[in-house]
Amino acid sequence: MPANLPAEARGKLAKYSEARTPEEKIRALEEFISSVPKHKGTENLMHWARRRLAELREEVELRKRKKVGGGLQIFVEKSGSAQAVLIGPPNVGKSSLLAKLTNAKPEISPYPYTTKMPLPGMLPFEDIQIQLVDTPPLNIEEPESSMNNKVIGLARNADALLIVLSPDVPEPVETAKKTLQLLEERGIVISRAMGIVRIKRSREVEGIRVVGGGRLMGFTEDDLRKLLSEYRIYNAVVEIEGDVTLDDVESAIVTSRVYKPALLLFNKVDLGGEGLLPELRAVVPKDVPIIPVSAERGDNLRSIGGALFKALGVIRVYTKNPNKEPDPNPLVVKRGSSVLEVAEMVHKSLAENFKYARVWGKSVKYPGQRVGGNHVLEDKDIVEIHA
Repeated sequence: MPANLPAEARGKLAKYSEARTPEEKIRALEEFISSVPKHKGTENLMHWARRRLAELREEVELRKRKKVGGGLQIFVEKSGSAQAVLIGPPNVGKSSLLAKLTNAKPEISPYPYTTKMPLPGMLPFEDIQIQLVDTPPLNIEEPESSMNNKVIGLARNADALLIVLSPDVPEPVETAKKTLQLLEERGIVISRAMGIVRIKRSREVEGIRVVGGGRLMGFTEDDLRKLLSEYRIYNAVVEIEGDVTLDDVESAIVTSRVYKPALLLFNKVDLGGEGLLPELRAVVPKDVPIIPVSAERGDNLRSIGGALFKALGVIRVYTKNPNKEPDPNPLVVKRGSSVLEVAEMVHKSLAENFKYARVWGKSVKYPGQRVGGNHVLEDKDIVEIHA
């Protein structure tokens, strides 16, 4: 996206980044578009600006319609331990998978674009439930479509993605490429190997503070501070994941890239298509699992819950009171969470007055071991907190 913009255009882009309301952002983008020199180097940036302008205008129009009792809003409130949305092109069997994996009863039809609204259902995995949401199909031939905007919104809000493809669509491998490209162009990253930059402006931070475990490729922190100052960003936390370039930093100033763990479900293997799996593997990031499944025949459907749980990067922790049985309903927390973090989830006062904890499970050497607040827990550990 970066295009060696002149100072005037950078100033207009900074004005967009600082805008608070959709109306202010629209005016700033209109001014920015009029100030950008037209040449090959700015094509991608202009493409983003025009798409973002259309999204903002649609957002303002939707708000107006809602005030008078009309308009369609697509949103699914999260439920269960996590939310994963099924996304993909038409007729790949997303609704059939939702019906087989959950208690939902979607309308299933051989005709494309049958699904008009998102539909949730609950996928049981051992002793927790993960919410799955079927979505209207992505139109990969018209990436700027209004419905794509809504589906991408659902994807950005979700905890994980189930990307569904099938061998019976035209040119399956090319369709996979276009689907992944659409996600990437909309700022959704499905591989940890791709660099991600998050810029959080804050008056409480003095200067620019770089955090995270990522690496700066071909530039220094001084280069980063100089670039941010050109966009009038002087106080911010810059979070780096993976290997990032200065272009990645500049892109993050105006666009918000988010990482979403993902599985690729290659559905309808009952129709054949296993031979396409090596070609798919070549275009899908290596850290994104590909699972061949069949909603019709049931192939590998039982493996989806476990694979999704692993991809989410979470663990289950069971709390207990002294001399009592553990609570059968676990807390679902990020992998790598400490005892003190779990205590804070239970109740803030437990963390503030924490003394020690006893733990049963994989993370300790013996049952009931006494540990401190920094002790890192593992899946299915039982924790008894003393405060």
